Amino acid sequence: MATRAAVRWVVAIAVAALASTTAALAQTSVDLELVLAVDVSGSVNQTRFELQKDGYAAAFRNPRVLGAIRSGPAQAIAVTMVQWTGPDLQIQVIPWTLIRDRRSAEAFAGTIDSTPRQLFSGGTSISGAIDYSLTLFAESGYHGSRRVIDVSGDGSNNRGRPAHLARDAAARAGVGVNGLPILTLEPNLDRYYYDNVIGGPGAFMVPAENYETFAAAILKKLITEIASSERRVANGE
Repeated sequence: MATRAAVRWVVAIAVAALASTTAALAQTSVDLELVLAVDVSGSVNQTRFELQKDGYAAAFRNPRVLGAIRSGPAQAIAVTMVQWTGPDLQIQVIPWTLIRDRRSAEAFAGTIDSTPRQLFSGGTSISGAIDYSLTLFAESGYHGSRRVIDVSGDGSNNRGRPAHLARDAAARAGVGVNGLPILTLEPNLDRYYYDNVIGGPGAFMVPAENYETFAAAILKKLITEIASSERRVANGE
């Protein structure tokens, strides 16, 4: 009886291990898991919000972004979008989405177009945005060779813990934090992002001089983000 019990125990362990392995293999492999963290703090009025949203949507409709996606080994990325403001005010407004062809890229752009603003005030907590975004990778359902949090915003951190502490926590987890500082209100915000926000594997930033140039900046940033894992700091040239 003891021998049979031991056999059953070994079989149970083997089945559990196989189930775990099967679940891991069931995850779709992608070249990049990307969180797009969009600033909707009090300084972002509705016009500025719409300019950001239009910029993201246009970028995913651009054939150069699709070309960057197709340049990777898996020829696919997984993307989600977050709106953020204060330390405890973040919301995942678009779930994890697989993009691997023109149809899925267009569908994602259409979802961006139809997604309303869901937060309106609460300060500017870049640290809160990074901390929240970091939790989303565990539930993505994808297995990416790179994981990146893409933070765009028009102000320095003024709520919650210092931004560099959240950035460092993400880096320790193997997650890169890239930045798109919008310089409309703080002309030296790019310096702040360089010192306090970007970090981890392959980190870089692309500044936007104002909201009107946001679309060009996010297009350049996404192409670089998707196509390259090398560390570089883009200067908007």
